[in-house]
Amino acid sequence: MSHSGQHLPEIVVGLVATPPDHPARVAARLTTELAGRLAEQVSADVRWTVREGWGEVAPRRDGGVEALLDDVARRRMSDKWDIAICLTDLPLHAERVPLVAQTSARRQVAMVSLPALGLHQLRAARAAVPDLVSRLLTDASDQRVPPIERASAEMASRMPAVQREVGEADPGERRYVASGLIGRVRLLTGMVRANRPGRALLGLSKLLVGAFGTAAFALTTDTIWQMGDALGGLRLAVIMLLGLTALVAWLIVAHDLWEEPDHDTPAELARLFNLGTVLTLTLATAVSYVVLFVGTVLVGALLIDTSVLEQTLQRPVSFTDYLTLAWITSSLATVGGAIGSGLENEETVRAAAYGYHPEPGGWRDEKNAR
Repeated sequence: MSHSGQHLPEIVVGLVATPPDHPARVAARLTTELAGRLAEQVSADVRWTVREGWGEVAPRRDGGVEALLDDVARRRMSDKWDIAICLTDLPLHAERVPLVAQTSARRQVAMVSLPALGLHQLRAARAAVPDLVSRLLTDASDQRVPPIERASAEMASRMPAVQREVGEADPGERRYVASGLIGRVRLLTGMVRANRPGRALLGLSKLLVGAFGTAAFALTTDTIWQMGDALGGLRLAVIMLLGLTALVAWLIVAHDLWEEPDHDTPAELARLFNLGTVLTLTLATAVSYVVLFVGTVLVGALLIDTSVLEQTLQRPVSFTDYLTLAWITSSLATVGGAIGSGLENEETVRAAAYGYHPEPGGWRDEKNAR
């Protein structure tokens, strides 16, 4: 069987990740299994070879999807691949709705916008890429594989992010777009997923330690106990929201995370980048706040004896009072943490900016490895 496989026609599929950050992680997982999926779903009479490569660390923003496809096409020709599929974290649009994927038979390349796939990007890419390869080869009239006519509804059933196919003047150019409202919500959640909020959370580790120290010190003052008892739930919620907002705003301002529109970055793309940055930081700071709150509750229960708290508040206390005390203490400590956030490592905080991509480490581009 292996001997006969050597005589099958070979089709080389290049899988390009741009930038080589989150897209490269998805591409690495997909590369190991793509040849088998292509044999199952496209044609078993072809020897599939999958190559993995990097795109630009900072992909072009001004030309949209067309510039991206042109760049991938040049890479395909230089590496002598039959077709190339690009995975990118750029949020792209077509007809004012999120663009999920696009194929170009003329250039023999296709593109998948990972954020448009939502949270489950690897699973959706597994379903999308074989379909895109099949569509490219069919539209290019490649005789090595049988033509497969698939309706866009069939592709949408395997990839829920796709609502419909948009035909271009050139029959070999196909765009797969999402719905309006749901597609935009999926795009935003996908941007947060692609921005790796866990990395932003680790980047705030020093801030969290500083805030926890502030909270532990504040717990020893009976003035905080009386303030927590006097303030109602609404005021405590407002203080918490103000603290979290101050922290996010300070991180953005202190570390210059705000994306300004310029000749390379259209205003709409800058708005999306900024929204992705704000959502990522909001999620990371909210998780940090929960960790701080839980830690403060535990420390308060250990440090403050019930009889001492009852003597200060002049009434019987319960576990709810410890929760209230931890609530106001955590909120005030968060404001202190916002001021101390300038001590964070610049590179780890900068990584929370959606448009910022550091030079990759640990990934090897096959083009550079040869």
